[in-house]
Amino acid sequence: MSVSHVTTHILDTGTGRPASGVKATLEAKSATGWQEIASGHTDNDGRIKNLGPEAVEAGIYRIVFDTGPYFGQKGTETFFPFVELAFEVKDPAEHYHVPLLISPFAFSTYRGS
Repeated sequence: MSVSHVTTHILDTGTGRPASGVKATLEAKSATGWQEIASGHTDNDGRIKNLGPEAVEAGIYRIVFDTGPYFGQKGTETFFPFVELAFEVKDPAEHYHVPLLISPFAFSTYRGS
């Protein structure tokens, strides 16, 4: 598998650098709650290209980013111990890229390509 159906990229806007080593967990919403599909850690470029399977079904998903340890290892206080980004896969034929921009006291996201 070269690239999974869902990918992510984290940029630390406080340093202007990719956020490497951040754990991210992809989960799917089911009738009984959230079910983990896959997890991984960002590479030196802040990317996870293999977060889950090559295809996912239509539905509601979220990525949980474990940002607390990332800032902790840098000796930086943060307000957000983790960040959860929920999104909907409407067209299973499309690729879903879910970027995260982080700083110790703010975060932002957008629909990537």
